[in-house]
Amino acid sequence: MKRKQWIATLGAFTLAAGVMAGCSDGGAATKKDAATPAKKEDTASQAPLDITLAVPQVGDIPEKGNVIEQEIEKYTNTKLSFQWIPSSTYDEKINVMIASGDLPKVMRVNYVATVISAAQNGTFWDITPYLKDYKNLAAQNQQYYENIKIDGKLYGIPLYREMGRPAVIYRKDWFDALGLKTPKTLDDWYNLAKTLTTGDPDKNGKNDTYGFMLDKKFNDGVNSVLTRIAVTQGGVNKYGVDGSGKITPEFLTPQFVDTMKLFKRLYAEKLINQDFPALDGADMDKKFESGTVGIKINGVATNAANIMDRLTKVVPTANLEITHWEGPQGNKIAAQSGNNGFLVFPKSAVKTEADLKRLLTFFDKLLDEKMSTLQKRGIEGKHYKKVDGGLVEWVDLTAFNREVKPYRDDLLNFETYNVPQLKDTPLAMKGYKMEPEGLKFAVNNPVLTLSSNTYSERGKELDTMMNDAETQYIVGKIDDAGWAAAVDKWRKAGGDNLIKEYEASWAKVNKK
Repeated sequence: MKRKQWIATLGAFTLAAGVMAGCSDGGAATKKDAATPAKKEDTASQAPLDITLAVPQVGDIPEKGNVIEQEIEKYTNTKLSFQWIPSSTYDEKINVMIASGDLPKVMRVNYVATVISAAQNGTFWDITPYLKDYKNLAAQNQQYYENIKIDGKLYGIPLYREMGRPAVIYRKDWFDALGLKTPKTLDDWYNLAKTLTTGDPDKNGKNDTYGFMLDKKFNDGVNSVLTRIAVTQGGVNKYGVDGSGKITPEFLTPQFVDTMKLFKRLYAEKLINQDFPALDGADMDKKFESGTVGIKINGVATNAANIMDRLTKVVPTANLEITHWEGPQGNKIAAQSGNNGFLVFPKSAVKTEADLKRLLTFFDKLLDEKMSTLQKRGIEGKHYKKVDGGLVEWVDLTAFNREVKPYRDDLLNFETYNVPQLKDTPLAMKGYKMEPEGLKFAVNNPVLTLSSNTYSERGKELDTMMNDAETQYIVGKIDDAGWAAAVDKWRKAGGDNLIKEYEASWAKVNKK
C-alpha cells in the first residue's frame, strides 16, 4: 500500500523497537570511518553547533548530559538539546508545531498530509542539491531517498530501514519429513497448503495443522500476503507503471487476480483457516508459535530467530528456516518503504545555507564507524564486547536498551553500515544477511510518493472498498461477476480519477 494509504489506515509509521538491518546493495557496504568530504567546511575549529531536535520518546527519557550524549557531542562538535515527545501524541504535537511555526532545527516526521503540505509551502529546506557532498549519506542506495521525496524533491534524511525485509519463514523439519520444497508457482503454494494441512506433519494423528494461515489484515499495507505472492509471479507492488507512464492498480493485473483465486480455492477446500476475516494477527502468530502451522507468510528475515526461540519452548524438536520470496523468474520481494520516518530542517530555525551544511555534516558523521557503533552497540565493555572473527556480543542488553536505544531509534544509523556484526545463532545471522541482500530483489511501489487529491480525500474509503471485495471473493460471497462489479464501483467512486491524478503526478515528477 502506498505511503498515503498507510496514513489513512494506520495513521503513522510504527516506531521500530528491534535491532534493524541496513542497506548493503547499491553502495551501502561497510565503510570504515568514512572521511568528511572536502567540499564540506571544517567544523572542528568552530564553536560547537547548538542543535535542537524534536523526536519521539522511546522508553524512559535519557538523563541530560549522559555519557552517550557526551560522546556524540564530542565527536560531532555539537551541543544537543532533545525535545522528547511521547510517541502516542507525536504526530499531533508535530502538527501543532508546524501550524505555530515554533520549530526546532531538526524534526523527525512521518510522511503524512501535514508534513507534505508544509514541505510544498517552503517550511523545510530542500536538501536535494547537497546530498552528494556527504560521503556517508551519498553512499546509501538512492531508492531510500526516492521513497521520501515530495514532488520530486528531497526534504529530509530517512531513518533507514531495510526495503527487502519480507521473508518466508517455514518449518524445515516438516518440509524435510514430507519431502517438500519452498514454493515458486501458485500450484506449489496450493500443493504445500494441501500437504501440510492434510498430511499430519506433526504426527499426532489429528487434523489440526495448516500449511499457512491468514488474519483479518491479510491484504492490508506492506504486509499484504496477496501482494507478496503476486509479486513473485511477476506482479506489481500495489501499483505498476509502464514506460508511457500508465499506472495500473494491482487488483487489475492477472497475477493478483490469479493469487486471489488461489486463496478462494484454498478457502473452499478448507485448506486455510475459515475464521481469518475476524482473526487478530497476534492470535495467528500464536498458532504458528504453538507448532500447528507450517509457513509464516507475514514475517521478516530477522524475526525468525526470536520466533524459533518461542516455538522450541513448546515444540523442542521444531526447526525453522528462512528464504527469500521466490517465483518462476527468481527472487522477487514486495519492497517496504525503507524508512521509519525522516528528519527535516525547518527554515525558520535553520536560517542559512551554512547552518544547513553544518547540520548535514553532523548527520553524516553519525554514520562514521565510531558513531554507528556507539548507536547500534553502545560502549565497549559496558554494553558489548568483541569476540573472534570481528564479531561482537552483548554484555548487557538491558542497559543498552535503557541507555542507548533512545538515541539509536531517533538519530541516524544503519545496521550493516559501519557497525560490527553481532554474534548470534545461525538462524539469526542468516536473517541479518538476508535483509540487506533482499534489496537486490526488491520490487518498489512506483506511486509511493505521488500526489492525488482524490486519495487525500477518499483514500481510506477506496482502499476499504477493494480490501472488502477481496475478502468477499475469497470466502465465496461474490463470484467473478461480483468481483468485476466491485472493481467498477471502485472506478466510479473515484478510482479512475485517482489513477489519472497519479499519472499526472508521475509525468510531472519524471519530466525530462
